[in-house]
Amino acid sequence: MEAARKNMSRRVLCLGLLMLASLLVASLKIGAVSLSWSDLWQLVAAPEGIAANPTHDSIVFQLRLPRALLALIVGAVLALSGLVLQGLLRNPLASPSLLGISSGGALGATGMILGSHFFPWAHAGLVPAAAFVGCLLASFWMLSLAQVEGRTDTALLILGGVAINSLVGAAIGLFTFFADDAALRSITFWSLGSVAGASWEQVAIVGLCSLPALLFLSFLGNALNALLLGEREAEFLGLSVERLKLTAFWFLSLALGAGVAYSGVIGFVGLVVPHLLRLWLGADHRQLLVASSVYGACLLLAADLIARTIAAPLELPLGVVTGAIGSPYLIYLLRRDKKLRLR
Repeated sequence: MEAARKNMSRRVLCLGLLMLASLLVASLKIGAVSLSWSDLWQLVAAPEGIAANPTHDSIVFQLRLPRALLALIVGAVLALSGLVLQGLLRNPLASPSLLGISSGGALGATGMILGSHFFPWAHAGLVPAAAFVGCLLASFWMLSLAQVEGRTDTALLILGGVAINSLVGAAIGLFTFFADDAALRSITFWSLGSVAGASWEQVAIVGLCSLPALLFLSFLGNALNALLLGEREAEFLGLSVERLKLTAFWFLSLALGAGVAYSGVIGFVGLVVPHLLRLWLGADHRQLLVASSVYGACLLLAADLIARTIAAPLELPLGVVTGAIGSPYLIYLLRRDKKLRLR
């Protein structure tokens, strides 16, 4: 049985890596200016410092490749974060967007966008920094609300996250009410998510912030499996649950803050991908962690490809595409669980 599960895990992971490579190539090839296979080959095979076609070189290496890599990193972070949060809190609906972490980043960015129209010290270049700080503050405020006698109460953590999410939504609504047309367009587009303005600098920043989190969280399989038994039982097995929660939230906040800072708020990736993989691989987090990163990257790459091609030359916000994918799937899960309970 264990050998069969490992074989299934390898097949699912290999399929995910194949899909990821295919979507990455498609992201470079397809767009408002479609490139042929020979165009791509000429760009790859051209001698260093000599562009086979300057226009195609600029499109691929300055626009599409940074955009694809940013979507890949953010998608991996969102899916892995969703899986880890669900494991830590033992709640299948836990995700960065539900718990208010992403919303904190949205509040920071929205405040800076609106402030740039009224204060000389505030400008658009500080929006990513404000979003990053907003994510960190929302995360640790949520943790402080859930502290009871030195322990983190899971139920209070979820309720605190929902409360912070609602409070942040009200604040963003207030900012939107006072915004002018230019600020309103920026706030609306940013809050729905996009990687359209990706640059190599942004990819480097998000990658440097996300890589430690991805590496640390990918080795939590045994700890999350122990938590399936309950927190007391996990502590009997030698796991320091409180230290695990605090450390995991530090890394999650760092990675999510950097991702939200440059991509905006993108929902459902951290909710849909872990549930889909559990249907294939079961509840063993040792198999789920790496697979979640790969399939999260696949989902966001596919969503970005749809967003910039389905209504070309216009682009849809990423949050609209992921919501259109994730909402029907969540409804399907609810209907399936309802039928199982009625049997």
